[in-house]
Amino acid sequence: MFTGLVESLGHVVAAAPEPPGLRLVVDATEVASDARIGDSICTSGCCLSVVRIDGSCLTFELGPETLSRTTLGGLVAGDPVNLERSLRLSDRLGGHLVTGHVDGMGRLASRVEEGDWITCRFEAPAPLLAQMAGKGSVAIDGVSLTVVDVSPTEFSVALIPHTLACTTLGSLAVGDRVNLETDIVFKYVDRWLSARHSS
Repeated sequence: MFTGLVESLGHVVAAAPEPPGLRLVVDATEVASDARIGDSICTSGCCLSVVRIDGSCLTFELGPETLSRTTLGGLVAGDPVNLERSLRLSDRLGGHLVTGHVDGMGRLASRVEEGDWITCRFEAPAPLLAQMAGKGSVAIDGVSLTVVDVSPTEFSVALIPHTLACTTLGSLAVGDRVNLETDIVFKYVDRWLSARHSS
């Protein structure tokens, strides 16, 4: 479990195919300082397990499910990634509860600069949009954000200067894909309602 508050930006050192998956090596800077084999690290929104540690570099193994549901399969050496260590029960929950289980991908449809802020609109699959609400929470590439509004095809968020400077969201261009995780409470309510209607 994570909070969606990015601790640092890492950079991809290598992304090597290992059929049917991928071996990803990330220079994780300070996040690697106390890492252990088996630790969970939220990497641009996706919970990955550390399988090797070499100094500040952490190695992860990505399976077919991860590659099909996330943008991580498209990473190349040099790409930045958002990193967060797992939540301790004694930590402050400054963002919202993020599982690191990506629900699907969205696409940046537009970005409008408003002073130092940027308002971004993202296209997303209809089932994910149904699990969003204005003033609710969403994780975009592992970043906890408040939804501004939702339409049948898009949702919007407002990015403050700190988020723009300290996460990968600041460098997004129109057309770029992102990893999306909807709020866990919405998921359970949606599942309960679906089961109730089907019975």
